Amino acid sequence: MDLAPLTQHQIEIERNLRSWQSKPLLQKIYAGFYERISKLIDRNLPGTIVEIGSGIGNLKATIPEAVATDLFPNPWLDLVCDGYELPFATEALSHLILFDVFHHLQWPGAFLHEAARVLNSHGRLILFEPFISFASYPVYGMGHHEPVAWHEAIDAHTKAPSRRGYYAAQGNATRIFFEDELRDLLEAWELFHRQGFAAFSYLLSGGFSKPALYSEARLGTLEKLDAACSRWPKLFGARCLVGLRKAGR
Repeated sequence: MDLAPLTQHQIEIERNLRSWQSKPLLQKIYAGFYERISKLIDRNLPGTIVEIGSGIGNLKATIPEAVATDLFPNPWLDLVCDGYELPFATEALSHLILFDVFHHLQWPGAFLHEAARVLNSHGRLILFEPFISFASYPVYGMGHHEPVAWHEAIDAHTKAPSRRGYYAAQGNATRIFFEDELRDLLEAWELFHRQGFAAFSYLLSGGFSKPALYSEARLGTLEKLDAACSRWPKLFGARCLVGLRKAGR
């Protein structure tokens, strides 16, 4: 797969910021997503909470103590860093949070190895990702510029090369955490939370790149539909929340 330059990431951040500021509907939907993440945070754990790939920095509204990081400097970030080479001491962190970032990691095994290094013995890795189902596959496949890459090989190397570019494979989290592909990548981890759920309210909002197909006043109705359809994630799921901690702890 040919990779675009990493600067593509910064281009998308700037585009997303403009969309965020103009779409209060999207802000409300994401507030619900962030609340789901917040419920997996154990604030009794010692150590620092760090978000990898903070984008436009919205998670801080819900988890203000989280250290916001990304690949390129922006005024709302606390730190510039690469997920494959984290600038933290061994076992210094209590939580690592990735929101729509895991599917941009071409070498997920390399990241998981580094995450295990910086998290303390009770630390948690929390991932929020696209979920690929019967309903969401065509939406993500045809309605989003990032590939689903459902049949592409996932690189299982535990060390990332020095040359890196922009990468995306929306199906990777579903494949690894729900379809049990590449089980060896998770040998050092315990999966303590795994949930795929419907998100028609999100899909029909147009996300960051397309116009909404319903008004903000209809959000409550769509959320009720999501709650009902979430009983069948393989049919209707569109988002997932995954929680990991070190195995044997």
